[in-house]
Amino acid sequence: MTSLILHEVRLVPLAAGDEVPAAPVDVLVEHGVVTAVGPALSRPAGVAEVRGEGRWLTPGLWDQHVHLAQWTLSSQRLDLAPARSPEDALRMVADRIALLPGQPVIGWGHRAGGWERDVTVSELDAVSGHTAVVLISGDGHHAWLNTTALMHLALPVRDAVIRETEWFAAYPRLATLAGHEGTSPEAFRRTLDAAAARGVTGIVDFEFGGGLDEWAHRWIHGCDRVRIRWATYAATLDEVIASGLRTGDLLPGCDDRATMGPLKIISDGSLNTRTAWCCEPYADAHRLEHPAGQPNQSGPELRELLDRAHRAGLEVATHAIGDAAVAEALAAYAETGARGSIEHAQMVNRDDVRRMAELGIRASVQPAHLLDDRDVTERIWGDRSARCFAFRWMLEDGVQLALGSDAPVSPLDPWLAIAAAVHRSADERDPWHPEQALTAQEALAASVDGHPTVGVGSLGDLVLLDADPLASHPDTATADAALRAMNVALTVVGGQVVHADLG
Repeated sequence: MTSLILHEVRLVPLAAGDEVPAAPVDVLVEHGVVTAVGPALSRPAGVAEVRGEGRWLTPGLWDQHVHLAQWTLSSQRLDLAPARSPEDALRMVADRIALLPGQPVIGWGHRAGGWERDVTVSELDAVSGHTAVVLISGDGHHAWLNTTALMHLALPVRDAVIRETEWFAAYPRLATLAGHEGTSPEAFRRTLDAAAARGVTGIVDFEFGGGLDEWAHRWIHGCDRVRIRWATYAATLDEVIASGLRTGDLLPGCDDRATMGPLKIISDGSLNTRTAWCCEPYADAHRLEHPAGQPNQSGPELRELLDRAHRAGLEVATHAIGDAAVAEALAAYAETGARGSIEHAQMVNRDDVRRMAELGIRASVQPAHLLDDRDVTERIWGDRSARCFAFRWMLEDGVQLALGSDAPVSPLDPWLAIAAAVHRSADERDPWHPEQALTAQEALAASVDGHPTVGVGSLGDLVLLDADPLASHPDTATADAALRAMNVALTVVGGQVVHADLG
């Protein structure tokens, strides 16, 4: 069924000037599109109906930045997020090996940027022996492997971690250690069902190492819960161009809910690995081979990638975390005429925000990262923290915001992202740089893939909520708690119910 009628729902306005009925209304969706909004609508024959009972209705939510296979695998990996030092991580590895002797250990989530020293392969060897161990950092930009794992993944043996491009190239080979069970269609369905239960109706999938045929295989095995935009990387760009696929085209073997997305380029590194490319050195630059971080491509290489994608009809999503990386990416967009987004834009200069608006480049941002990065940012970027997660600047200057999670770096939960954008604190401390905060209405509007307040002609991707997401609260801390606890009563994709919890 791609048609249904929702009775007695309250429309949530997504912009300050939007006028919505004060009383609940009915909403009719036919063949995946909203065709009528008003009181006491008649139900056409054969159309399913849902009693909204005064709940709140918004357009479907999108997560604009997900590594879906990694997020699906994360529940099966050793959770290293609690590790506050290398010694903590080593103890956790030793405990896992003692519990499951002989089984490879794949860990995820440690934040080495906050540790006081660098780690070595030899100390990991000392607690792991011949059991392969791969510990992936919480930002996904480096991995700490023991010698057994280095050899298994055909990497040169060394006594240091693997970073950036070398790690991204090695990551797809991890399946030779861990197997494919964690990314079976059944595992993906569980992940997508969980996303739908949080109101997610669409995901931009930035998984590393995937091919054109992977989503077709998943689609025919029931992984058609939500809309998917699949991104390519440089390694598969030739295949995509040869196929004739342009951004927005249907993916082969799927229906109109799965489409071609952008080319993804990782132009610099990350904050925690000190590889984000900055205009000024890090505060602990004496520890670093590259005191201000560095780009992952030369200027000509970056422009060549943008130009090839643009000429082939593909948008480009450029990962740029440091302010120097953002400036260089914008210069490349301007010179090539390419369109798309800056992914992360974690530290920016105000003039570059204005440049982003002039060029029509979206800011695809992940508010929950500021919860994890607050302390390390203050330590190694200092006063530059005032230019981090600069959401208010972006809105004021006319940049289109698109919220996401970067799961598994942060959980695939749009309400966590919205709450973080509003409150900018994860604990009892005051909001961090509250001058850059968004209102709940602004954050919600940045979470619906550019769709307007539900009305006639709207896409039939809808979310019914048990509480008003724009309710007044005495402070942002109270709003944060309410947003994080938001219960989704119904999720609809193209007129089809994919989640129901109507109580």
